Amino acid sequence: MVPLRDDNPTRTVPYVTYTLIAINILVFIYELSLGPALDSFFRVWAVVPRELTASFSGQLPPQPLPEWITLITSQFLHGGFLHIAGNMLFLWIFGNNVEDQLGHVKYLIFYLACGALAALSQWFFSAYSTVPSLGASGAIAGVMGAYILKFPKAAVLTLIPLGFFITTARIPAVFFLGFWFVQQAFYGAASLNVPSNIGMESGGVAYWAHAGGFVFGAILGPLLGLFSGSRAGTNRSY
Repeated sequence: MVPLRDDNPTRTVPYVTYTLIAINILVFIYELSLGPALDSFFRVWAVVPRELTASFSGQLPPQPLPEWITLITSQFLHGGFLHIAGNMLFLWIFGNNVEDQLGHVKYLIFYLACGALAALSQWFFSAYSTVPSLGASGAIAGVMGAYILKFPKAAVLTLIPLGFFITTARIPAVFFLGFWFVQQAFYGAASLNVPSNIGMESGGVAYWAHAGGFVFGAILGPLLGLFSGSRAGTNRSY
């Protein structure tokens, strides 16, 4: 299922969400210009679990930057066109409402914190992997975790492929995002004995980063004021 938009208007312009999308796209364009040097670039700016593990035990990183910085910088890196397109679509649809509720500054703190905690969630299950872990998925999963708490009844216009046919339906956010979370947790549990990552050994998906980001988003959102103020009447329910 692919979300197309939500029926959930905002009161403010989501400047931070727009800026995050722009930065991600600009960094990806830069990645495309690197050619063979891209792998070295990822190893400096993405999370390399084994190097992060070593840094926690006091070992110096192989580059001049502290290894913990990659918990932030990795959020702006992507491994391909579909990777960044999917992430930016979800951020575009769900980020504006969470930013509208938290406010610009707290939303930025929330977004980066969710991304870092999501990366640590994935690191916990692959602490000695040597493959760079990267992407905005964990931070965006945090946005989705906050969204499902605040706007469970908001209708999400969803593209649904049915074999050779494609249709659309308006699905309540609680079901769309709830299904997404259960799927990530299931795949994460299934991959515990299988090396994987876009982020993991076989170049797959970092499911534990997604699930972890979602959970931390649901925790941090209320702590930062997700339920303060009133949004009554500003979203259409399904």
